[in-house]
Amino acid sequence: MDVPLWLAVIALGYLGIKHVRPPWWLVALLLLGGYLTAHSFLGPVIASLAN
Repeated sequence: MDVPLWLAVIALGYLGIKHVRPPWWLVALLLLGGYLTAHSFLGPVIASLAN
């Protein structure tokens, strides 16, 4: 069974927020930090490590 990556990320994120209950500011900070890191000079390095 092939699951799209975006669906897996949404499902894991939902379960993580539901069970761990991190504060919303931390969730927003991690999302913003990931977005900014992906669009920096570190983006290609992280992409090559993820593959």
